[in-house]
Order: sequence, then C-alpha cells, then structure tokens
Amino acid sequence: MKVCLLASGSKGNSLYVESGESRVLVDAGLSAREIVRRLAAIGVDAADLDGLFVSHEHVDHVRGVGVLARKYHLPVYVSYPTHRALGDALSGVVVTEFESGYSFMCRDILVDPFPITHDACDPVGFTFESGEGKVGVATDFGVATRLVAEKLKDCRVLVLESNHDEEMLINGPYPWHLKQRIKSRHGHLSNNDSAALLSDLLSPGLKGLFLAHLSEINNDPTVARDVTQNLLNSQSVCLPRLIVGEQSQPSEVLRL
Repeated sequence: MKVCLLASGSKGNSLYVESGESRVLVDAGLSAREIVRRLAAIGVDAADLDGLFVSHEHVDHVRGVGVLARKYHLPVYVSYPTHRALGDALSGVVVTEFESGYSFMCRDILVDPFPITHDACDPVGFTFESGEGKVGVATDFGVATRLVAEKLKDCRVLVLESNHDEEMLINGPYPWHLKQRIKSRHGHLSNNDSAALLSDLLSPGLKGLFLAHLSEINNDPTVARDVTQNLLNSQSVCLPRLIVGEQSQPSEVLRL
C-alpha cells in the first residue's frame, strides 16, 4: 500500500492511493500538468492511473479533473448530483456515476462513498478497501456525524481534515460571515474536532494518519500536529505514522 497527499489546502487538493493492483486519485484540485509533475516526483506515471474519484465540485478539488482525464483516458467516478454541478467540465470523459451510501468495485478495490456535511451539492468521503487494508478519506466537512465515525472505523490509513485552529480563525483576518461559514456544520473541521473524531477511530491496525486541508491563514502545521500528537501520546492502542499535508509539495509517501 502506498498513500501520498499530492496537495492539501485551500488552493488545491489531491490524494494518491495505491493498493493491491490499483492506482487511484481522490480529487484533482491542481492543474493537470502540476498533478502529473507531483506524481512523477513520487515515482508514479500518470498514464498508469486506474481511476479518479471526485469528492465534491469545489474548484480546489476539481481544477484539473477534465484535462487529466481526457489526456490519460482516465475514468472518473463521481456522484450524479456532482456530475451535474460540474457541467461541461467532464465533456469527453468516461464517467461512472455512483450514489452516496452504496459501495462498488473499482478493479480490486471496494469503494464506499459516504455523505458528509459541507456546502456542496453532494459531498462525500470515501473508504478504499483491498486485501492490503482500508484507507479512509474525509475532508471538507463541518461536523463528524455518527455515520462518518462508523465508516472510518478499522482503517489501516486515515486521511482526516484538520482545517483550522479555532482561536486563529476567530482572531484572524477573514470577514465574519466567512468565519461563520467555516465554523458551521457545513464548513470545515477544526484541529480539536479532528482529534476528537480520531479518538473514536483508534485501533491496533491503524498504521498511518494524514492531516489534510490545513488553512494557510487560520492554522499552523506545528499547531495541528501538536494537537493530534498529544492525543496519540495519551493512548496505547496504536502508534500510527503522523504526516501533515502541504499545499506547495507532495507529502511524505507512506509505504506499508
């Protein structure tokens, strides 16, 4: 299994997952050229990708989807409402529509898209499960529902949003309406809320943990890492490798 956050933040997001016989992307929020460059930097040829999964229609998650898919004849998996929201962006692309809440197979991976709360038309998180274990991905959501916690149980690798520090957000430069949007149940998960969710997901099989979608204005990688590390230090269930995603370059590649 190989997992890498190619980009993570408000300017663009993309995750690479290699498990079993399959190589997939979750979102493509950078230009296609930049995603190809970052894949090459971790030793992956974009031509070898087997699929691209779209979590929701916001531009920082879909900027390069159409161009990348057309250039490499890459199938795109997207929910029906999100497909409609993207309009002509997926013109000429082989699209497989899924319904949130219903799992399906992509090559040798069982994909389970589940609903999350965000200000998009049909936002989803994912789990990807093969013989090598389960990878859980949940970013861009304002509240960790019981369903989210249930879906993310027993993962070998977790990719969790840790978007903002609550004090930095409140005291920061954003206008009040934007602060309210970020703090709402349809906004983004704070460092503390992310750690609280993680506390319910700790299991002996958890080997890797990525903190994703950190705000460059309302968060600090050291602060986010410390909040999560403090939780990990307080328990004896597991000892996962903790990796904080970056906007400007690919993260460390987790190899299991």
